[in-house]
Amino acid sequence: MDWDNAYANGPNIAGGERWPDLWIEPAERFRERMKAQGRARLDQRYGQRPRNLFDLFLPEGTPKGLVVFVHGGFWLRLDKSFWSHLATGPLAHGHAVAMPSYTLCPEIRIAGIVREVAAAIGTAAAMVEGPLRLTGHSAGGHLVTRMITSDVLLPPSVQDRVVNTVSISGVHDLRPLMRTVMNKQLRIDETEANVESPVLLRPIEGARLTCWVGGAERAEFRRQNALLNNVWAGLGAATDAVEEPDRHHFDVIDGLVDRNHPLTRTLVE
Repeated sequence: MDWDNAYANGPNIAGGERWPDLWIEPAERFRERMKAQGRARLDQRYGQRPRNLFDLFLPEGTPKGLVVFVHGGFWLRLDKSFWSHLATGPLAHGHAVAMPSYTLCPEIRIAGIVREVAAAIGTAAAMVEGPLRLTGHSAGGHLVTRMITSDVLLPPSVQDRVVNTVSISGVHDLRPLMRTVMNKQLRIDETEANVESPVLLRPIEGARLTCWVGGAERAEFRRQNALLNNVWAGLGAATDAVEEPDRHHFDVIDGLVDRNHPLTRTLVE
């Protein structure tokens, strides 16, 4: 199997070169609108590294709880600014939304990113009361599922507030990535893959997880999606797997913009 091609999204999607730039304008428009309404708390710091920042968007009225969205980019690229508009759906249901950036490989290992994301969630959770819902795309899907594994990374008081997790096109088994060219930058080795792959770990007691993927995605992403659902179901988690028809790796997240889309409802209800 050509593992580089297995994870190559852009070249295998018609017009795939349009992303991620296609997200920049709607994300910027959303931030400007939220700032004008006094509902944006941008660049909140959660750590000492330059990228240890998150944006917090607030609903009208008192938040029902907090959604944390963790971005993708194979742990190598992008930041929180590309995704702001994806807060629209959860906000419409009355939830605050935090979107962190994190230090990128090769400056840091994936294990370090995992700990940064845990710190970001802990800091944001201290700012918003109520239940926590976690979601992330691609590498972000890996990072949010890693938060609900039994070797507790979040403070127990924070982890106890996590009521739902939705991994969107998540990469839950890091071992195949060791065979890709990008691993020259990721530097995943056998030890790290075993420690940081959610599929090789136990979920926390009472974990509730939906693995969501586009039906038109690469076979490897669909395999990884089904894999975690199957493994964690056998370990006692409440799991579900969804393949959304006609969605590819870049537009599968668009449902978060619509308050009535099944992806948004799966996350917040």
